[in-house]
Amino acid sequence: MGYSAPVVFYTQIDGKNLCLSVRNTESALNCMYKQYFWGFQMSNSPFLSQLRHQMLTEHYALRTVESYCYWVRMYIFFHNKQHPKDLTDAHITAFLTHLSVNRRCSASTQKTALNALVYLYNRHLQLPVSHELRFNRATAPKKLPIVLTPAEVLKLLSVIHPPFLLPAQMMYGSGLRLMECLRLRVQDIDFSYCNVRIWNGKGGKHRQVTLAKELFPRLREQIELCAQRFNADINNQAFDGVYLPNALARKYRKAPFELGWQYLFGAHSLSRDPVTGQYRRHHIHETSLQKAVKAAAKQCGFNKPVTCHTLRHSFATHLLANGADIRTVQEQLGHTDVKTTQIYTHVLQQGANGVRSPFSSLPNE
Repeated sequence: MGYSAPVVFYTQIDGKNLCLSVRNTESALNCMYKQYFWGFQMSNSPFLSQLRHQMLTEHYALRTVESYCYWVRMYIFFHNKQHPKDLTDAHITAFLTHLSVNRRCSASTQKTALNALVYLYNRHLQLPVSHELRFNRATAPKKLPIVLTPAEVLKLLSVIHPPFLLPAQMMYGSGLRLMECLRLRVQDIDFSYCNVRIWNGKGGKHRQVTLAKELFPRLREQIELCAQRFNADINNQAFDGVYLPNALARKYRKAPFELGWQYLFGAHSLSRDPVTGQYRRHHIHETSLQKAVKAAAKQCGFNKPVTCHTLRHSFATHLLANGADIRTVQEQLGHTDVKTTQIYTHVLQQGANGVRSPFSSLPNE
C-alpha cells in the first residue's frame, strides 16, 4: 500500500469556509461532505432528530445512529433536499448507483448506505423498500489476512508500552477483535478456567475464548488499577456509574457501582456520555490503541501493513500451525461459517496452498 503526502483541501459551501488536511483528494472529498452535512445545514433538522431519537430508543449503537443519519443526509441532499417520503425506489437506485459509479465507494460503504435507507423507509417512514432494487453494486474484492510470524509478534509486543501493551497481548493471546477487547469488564476474566467471556460480539453472539496463563500477573495488576480508579470514582459526586447496555442498568440498579462491571481497560479520566449527559469512566478509545499498534509496527520496520486485527489473524494462523482443529479455531474466533476460518490456511504448508512448486524440483546447477 503506497503512502501519499497529506493534502490541504480548501473549499467554501454556502459561505462556510472549510480547511481540511487529509491523506488524498478522495479523503478530502469525503471529509468535506461529512463536515458539511454534519456541521452546517440540517444540524437542527426535526426530521433527522426524530430519526435519531427512534434509533436510540431501539437501542442502536451510537455509531450506527451517526452513520445512518449521515447517509440519510447525503441521500436528501443528492435529491435537492426533497423529503424522503416523496421519493421512490428509483431515487434510491439512483443514489446507490451514484455512490458506486461517481464516488467510487467501496462495497461496504455502499452497503452501509443501503442499510440506512432501508431502515429509513421500512422502520421510520413505514414505506417498505422493494426487494428488487437494480443499482450498480460496488465490487468487494476478496482479501487475504496479513499474518505476523511468532518472532514478529514478539518483536511488535516488545515495543508497545502500557496502557496499550496488555490489550495488544489479549488480542493476540485470545484472538479478540478490537472492540471485544476494549469492552471487557473486570468480571469477564476467569482465572480458574483460563478463559475470557465475550458478550455481544459480532452478530450479537456470546462466546468463551482461551486465556494465556502468562498474562495472569499483568491482568491482576490491571484489575488492581481498576479497583483504585473505581474507589476514587465512588467518592466523586459527579460519577454516575459505568455504562450498561440496554435495560441492565434498570434491572441491576447497583451494578454500575460495582467493581465487576467496570471496564477492564478504563479511560484515564471520567467523560460525559454523549447520549445521557452522565459522567462515566468509559474504556480507552479504540483509536489510541490502533495508533499505538501502528506506531510499534513502524518502529519494528515491518514491510507489511499491521493493524490491531493483524494480531487476531496471527492468533488463528498460529493455532492452526500448532495442530489445532479448524472447528476449534472457528469457535475461538466466533465465526458462523467454517469457510471464513479456512482462509487462515493460506500461510500453512498444508492443503492446496501447500503444493510444492516444480521449480523446487529443478536440479541444482
